[in-house]
Amino acid sequence: MFLENTVNHKEQFGWIEVICGSMFSGKTEELIRRLKRAQFAKQRVEIFKPQVDTRYNEEMVVSHDANEIRSTPVPAAANIRLLADNCQVVGIDEAQFFDDEIVTVCNDLANRGVRVVVAGLDMDFKGNPFGPMPALMATAEYVTKVHAVCTRTGNLANYSFRKSDDDKLVLLGETEEYEPLSRAAFYKAMLREKVSQMDVDAEEVTSKKKAANE
Repeated sequence: MFLENTVNHKEQFGWIEVICGSMFSGKTEELIRRLKRAQFAKQRVEIFKPQVDTRYNEEMVVSHDANEIRSTPVPAAANIRLLADNCQVVGIDEAQFFDDEIVTVCNDLANRGVRVVVAGLDMDFKGNPFGPMPALMATAEYVTKVHAVCTRTGNLANYSFRKSDDDKLVLLGETEEYEPLSRAAFYKAMLREKVSQMDVDAEEVTSKKKAANE
């Protein structure tokens, strides 16, 4: 289990904690747990999320099991720097949706003595590193990788497989659009998609040849 760092009043620097993993792995749940502990200790806490994330609530950070904490939606990472003045703890959810400046913002806050807790997807639906998350993980003092349970094998899942045909990188969704898969299940699912696409392409070529010969 993650244990919070102890405060050293002689060293006026904070730190960065990153919570990462696939969808349905409990990232937001763990973020909320840490932030509520800080609030209970009467620390000055501010929570931010990208304005684009309106799945459950426009202002609340909400986990999949309906645990929630009030937050401030912001359009860009630079807004966090302006709004986090005089905070002791800053929480950021869905960090993968922010621009690359989120890395500089988090490090600037930590250098000012702020504890920064960040949660986000480490990989996109294609299994590639997602946005600024790799750089955040590299510069953080603490990285916690949480896992879901694979819906097809029951093993630990660290991939977010998109069930729809939409190819947009940013597509908000829940169980209708995504499912957590293990490495083996994800590999097989992606292979099936490639084979299916090859069949479609072959049919299109055949249809064009028939049309040209008629």
